[in-house]
Amino acid sequence: MVKAYTPEGQRQKRILIIHNPTAGRFCRSRFLKVTAELERLGCDVTVKTTTRRGDAEAFAMAASPDRFDAVAAAGGDGTVGEVVNGLLDRELPLGIIPLGTANVLAAEIVLPLRPKAIAAVIAEGARLRCHLGLANGRLFTMMAGVGLDAHVVKTLSPGLKKWIGKGAYAWATLRELFCHTSNRYQVTLDGRTFSAASVVIGKGHFYGGRYICTPDARLDRASFQVCLFKGGAPWTTMLNILGILRGKVSGMANVTLVETDHLSIEGPPGEPVQGDGDLIACLPLEARIAEKTIDLLVPA
Repeated sequence: MVKAYTPEGQRQKRILIIHNPTAGRFCRSRFLKVTAELERLGCDVTVKTTTRRGDAEAFAMAASPDRFDAVAAAGGDGTVGEVVNGLLDRELPLGIIPLGTANVLAAEIVLPLRPKAIAAVIAEGARLRCHLGLANGRLFTMMAGVGLDAHVVKTLSPGLKKWIGKGAYAWATLRELFCHTSNRYQVTLDGRTFSAASVVIGKGHFYGGRYICTPDARLDRASFQVCLFKGGAPWTTMLNILGILRGKVSGMANVTLVETDHLSIEGPPGEPVQGDGDLIACLPLEARIAEKTIDLLVPA
């Protein structure tokens, strides 16, 4: 269980919403209803709309505690990731309006999807002190990955993702299973070195939606749970995927789970590293827990 807290005078009255209008095919109605409900609750709402990659991070970086009481990221996990990277030194809590394909962080904090409930969490929810991951200096909130999932993210068609949502990930995964040449990665942590075909570094326990890959990882812990997949043959990888879908990863012989706060991964130079569903770095990788935390607005 994560532990949220409610500071005195924590009600948010001045809200900056950073909105990615391209996130989700059918979510504009949710965004408008949440905004209207925040105003009904007496909040002063400012909306900044992104037009290109990097805008969300720039808007968050420019947010001042003198002007706003909280920032809300309206988009998918990629939008949240950008906002987190811009917001770390702003000392402003972060709310989420989930509009994307997977919305893994929203699932992790058990955020309701009803607009009124989302608005209530942003306006008057509790706070969860969240420890973040750093991958070659880039922050991630939920997970980072090397191997199959990073290649899926790299080759994913944005147009297909917009059109069929999660189905685009399924299609890209099947294509990578049979077209991608599996590499071996050397993972070093706590003085030990492992060889793996794929690696998932978990800060939260959900993965790709509500699937479970790192069952003991939690946002409020200053550590990762690292999932090491040993075999990379297509049939073995399919069994790994079934294990994730069924939430049975911890019982699989092909999988090793290790807890740490720092690790390094070596492999072919330039291999992609995904973080929260976006490409955030390349190998070689140094991943560690960030020194600073961020407060997430969560259900009370």
